[in-house]
Amino acid sequence: MKIGVLAENQPGELRVALTPEAAAKLISDGHSVSVQREAGIGAGMVDAAYEAVGVTVADRASVLARAEVLLGVRGPGASDDPKPLLAQLDSGHTFIAVQDPLWRAKLMPTVADTGATLISLELIPRTTLAQSMDVLSSQATVAGYEAVLLAASKSPRMFPLLMTAAGTVPATRVLVLGAGVAGLQAIAIARKLGAIVSAYDIRPAAAEQIESLGARSVDLELDTSASEDKGGYAKAQGEDQAEVQKQKLAPHVAEADVLVTTAAIPGRRSPELVTAAMVEGMKPGSVIVDLAAERGGNVALTQADVEVVHHGVLVLGPTDLVSRSAATASQMFATNQVNLLRHLSDEHGNIAIDPNDEIASAIVVASGGQIVNDRVKEQLSL
Repeated sequence: MKIGVLAENQPGELRVALTPEAAAKLISDGHSVSVQREAGIGAGMVDAAYEAVGVTVADRASVLARAEVLLGVRGPGASDDPKPLLAQLDSGHTFIAVQDPLWRAKLMPTVADTGATLISLELIPRTTLAQSMDVLSSQATVAGYEAVLLAASKSPRMFPLLMTAAGTVPATRVLVLGAGVAGLQAIAIARKLGAIVSAYDIRPAAAEQIESLGARSVDLELDTSASEDKGGYAKAQGEDQAEVQKQKLAPHVAEADVLVTTAAIPGRRSPELVTAAMVEGMKPGSVIVDLAAERGGNVALTQADVEVVHHGVLVLGPTDLVSRSAATASQMFATNQVNLLRHLSDEHGNIAIDPNDEIASAIVVASGGQIVNDRVKEQLSL
């Protein structure tokens, strides 16, 4: 394959889709790789590092003209302004990136009109075989880590219990809502910093994972038997159940010095878990980090990338957390890309989409000018 890597043009996006180490693996497989000049600079990866492993470094137009397979972090659907990227795609390209096809399904027919084959990384199924290709999990690991560091830096309280000559300093109480990959990583980092951690997830199976990390699992005594879809993600709740959940969560939120929320539903607005009244019940000086801010947030007061202070409580909705550890995030993302390319390659080293392969059939959004993904078609019909 002739593989091209584009520089990201989304403001604040510092990751790169392929690191020099990952590029070297693809070159050893017999592929050629070209990278847009300074594509990796935000992650600390200079052009010379790519050239040292045999990558051709060129301008954007040359990469687009040469490449059959384009690798990116964010595709048109995940970009604030998709038009420049759409104008550069054609039927000779297979573009692999985070495409956000369920949230921005209405844009997908326009992308399909370019003729390019569109592969969306976040549609990779949650199976054992696909774990090494799962960018949502790898990037959520970084987001959960950064969320706790952000909360610790903004909190007026130190996290660990300290016994000092000046008296005993109590440990900070951290509550994590949502125990997916990001939530579990947040739990682990908060515990390592010495906080007293509790967590809640609507999915019954999450309780064991929470407790395995040394945190307390909050049991609201709700019927959550139908809370998880077949892909392992949380499902949207009915309005009545959601209101009961908020009422039962309120006292736990009030006890927390730090609240980290991570709940998300694929293709849907983030569920509201915390009302303004619940925030008002928290102690002044408390900090909330809402990882779901890009989809409206789990907290009623969240504004994406804006610091909101309400009744003395700081509400943060950062959307750039993964780029704050851009080198690590890029390393993990690039490994996911290499594993996926190797999975999709046929005996001649070219991408071959096998409709009987559960991974390949799940991730192709558009091909030959048509939307071919059933989940995206379903979103378009809603």
